[in-house]
Amino acid sequence: MKKANIAIVGATGMVGRTFLKVLDQRNFEIDNLYLFSSKKSAGSVVKFRDKEYIVEELNEDSFSRDIDIALFSAGGGVSKKFAPIAKENGVIVVDNSSAWRMDKDIPLVVPEVNPKDIDWNNGIIANPNCSTIQSVVPLKVLHENFKIKRVIYSTYQAVSGSGIGGIMDLENGINGEENKKYPHQIAYNCIPHIDDFMENGYTKEEIKMIEETKKILNDQDIRVTATTVRVPVKYGHSVSINIEFEKEFELDKVYELLKSVDGIVVIDDIKNNTYPMSIDVEGKDEVYVGRIRRDYSIDNGINMWVVADNIRKGAATNTVQIAELLLKNL
Repeated sequence: MKKANIAIVGATGMVGRTFLKVLDQRNFEIDNLYLFSSKKSAGSVVKFRDKEYIVEELNEDSFSRDIDIALFSAGGGVSKKFAPIAKENGVIVVDNSSAWRMDKDIPLVVPEVNPKDIDWNNGIIANPNCSTIQSVVPLKVLHENFKIKRVIYSTYQAVSGSGIGGIMDLENGINGEENKKYPHQIAYNCIPHIDDFMENGYTKEEIKMIEETKKILNDQDIRVTATTVRVPVKYGHSVSINIEFEKEFELDKVYELLKSVDGIVVIDDIKNNTYPMSIDVEGKDEVYVGRIRRDYSIDNGINMWVVADNIRKGAATNTVQIAELLLKNL
């Protein structure tokens, strides 16, 4: 079994710590492990597989050692500065920020969807937006069989997508305290505003989903629109997806195709009130799909409800899956 020297940038953050958990649970073979963070968190002690590691402050010399793969989750600014430095030192970077996702020379990868895109990496591979990841996993097989014409996303995104600050805003809001992270109270509320607004009225989060979907599915002709909403849930993003196909389809075939995909769990038994919910996916790596039904307002349309743990499949697990594919080629 091959082993790799792994670095984690942002090792003390929510996703960084989940990197370690997922690496351990998936029995990723590691020879040497290096943990990096900001100056504020440097010196922290992190335990991994019965060994304690001291977190180092990230600097321009951090990658001048024998590192094969670096998993980044420390924000776009850090990625823009340090990913090229890592690359120059022969390290392959898997970046969890939005810094490189729409760069035409950098692959944007979901292993269940476009694993071959890893082959043309030039030292940096981008991990998609959390809501995009869980959405394109079921879309891929449907696009291959029925040719997707249009997609409408409506998201219900957990506060953990905003990090510790989002979770604190929810918990503090429930206790009647003021919000610090969000522009409005999130407790007992839904906020149709994720990331900054742009001149066209969309938020950056919505544009991410639109453009990333086209890039991952390798089809710029798909029409995509999105409304992204923050909801008072700690973990687990939910996405209502309305799809219009170019081809006719049978609903039984849709179920059959979705059930055939590794990484998808179909839960759809409305007679027993059974469907995916965010409370059930926490800690899981699969994408859960349910409420699959025809859209009778258009020809060749369906609706489906897609739920996944945004910190795991939406971030850490997808990144580690990419690293697993890289490990095979080391």
